[in-house]
Amino acid sequence: MNVVVIVESCFGNTHHVAQAIADGLREAGGEVSLQLASEASAEVRADLVVVAAPTHNLGLPSPSSRGQAAQRGGDVPASGVREWLDATTGSGARLVAIDTVVAGAFSGSAAKAAQKLARRRGWRAERGPSFVVTSTQGPLRDGELERARTVGRSLLG
Repeated sequence: MNVVVIVESCFGNTHHVAQAIADGLREAGGEVSLQLASEASAEVRADLVVVAAPTHNLGLPSPSSRGQAAQRGGDVPASGVREWLDATTGSGARLVAIDTVVAGAFSGSAAKAAQKLARRRGWRAERGPSFVVTSTQGPLRDGELERARTVGRSLLG
């Protein structure tokens, strides 16, 4: 199965999760390409697309929230998952949205926002799991990378 994992990350945590998911997909027999959202083509041909984004201000990162992340020392891309989804059309293909969130009662979900936007753009979109970071800059909570690898293996099942 041909899989494309598209990731946006400001502090590296979401990228680590996306890489672990990609590793799990490969272990399950997937042919996987990992691409930065800022560099990914809007015309993706794959059996499965996984998008991964950090949760900013209860949803997907925006230019404003990326600016805030840059002020906190993040390595911020010029564009991300929101802009990639705005530029693409899914043609009914399967897309799974995952995110990273800071633990707390009011964390929101970039995955939920991505799923909603992807459905409007013609994807058969599903909301995947959230992975917890201990603070805005991280690190990931213990066990999250192993869980991401397991999720990757399960996506082809």
